[in-house]
Amino acid sequence: MPIELKGVTYTYMRGTPFERTALRDVSLTIADGSLTAIAGHTGSGKSTLVQHLNGILHPTAGEVLLDGENLAGKGKEARLARRKVGMVFQYPEQQLFEETVAADIAFGPKNLELPDEEVERRVRSAMEFVQLDYETYKDVSPFQLSGGQMRRVAIAGVLALEPKYLVLDEPTAGLDPRAREELLRRVTELHRKKKLTIIFVSHNMDDIARMAERVVFMHDGRVLVDAPPAEAFFAEAEIREAGLSAPSTVTLLSRLKENGLDVDADAFTVDEAVKRIAKAIKKKGGASC
Repeated sequence: MPIELKGVTYTYMRGTPFERTALRDVSLTIADGSLTAIAGHTGSGKSTLVQHLNGILHPTAGEVLLDGENLAGKGKEARLARRKVGMVFQYPEQQLFEETVAADIAFGPKNLELPDEEVERRVRSAMEFVQLDYETYKDVSPFQLSGGQMRRVAIAGVLALEPKYLVLDEPTAGLDPRAREELLRRVTELHRKKKLTIIFVSHNMDDIARMAERVVFMHDGRVLVDAPPAEAFFAEAEIREAGLSAPSTVTLLSRLKENGLDVDADAFTVDEAVKRIAKAIKKKGGASC
């Protein structure tokens, strides 16, 4: 079943001089098994929105339903529903605290009171998926690792909980290009292999273009666009209002088209853009013969 936000409004510090409304009547459905990207400039409400998806925050008005269960509920079913969502915050390595990599990844499963054998299985599986060899890294302090490796340990700790839904809030922030590329590749593979519902928060439109099946643009606590990439990236007025820019491939192809090259602009990866440019140039050359 999907995640549903119905008329969600959220106000920080209500009744004080510092009151601020971060979400305004947001209604949104995130399809089961989808990879949805949420984009917007700082202060747009995107991080506040995703913190409603596992009950960290509860709406001031409206409701959030996960598998039909209201996450603001007090009963057992609501608690079980909230456990289905794994949240990876921006700079998640700042949350590492155990003495070893294995112990940090095992922290969540142990809190679920799982048997030791199951905890170890989950730790091994999660480390394998983020490409950290168990025997090599299990007894290493996470604080001796590189930034990219620490990020992978933090993500492995969430994956070890085996969530049905995974929320990634700016997961590539602060990573060098190689670590960023590897993380994006692993997230895409995770979605493809394990059929997880993934919600990916980012301001990087090129990353979103490569990965997302659906795109949500936010501004001033409201949803401006909720559409497939082929539609969302050509909503020029909404992109400008959200303080974003179109993916570089779309911008390049659109300018080439404006200058007379008969090329479709809806290519969202560099490889696809190159193919379209080559095809258009070949077609133009043939037509001039």
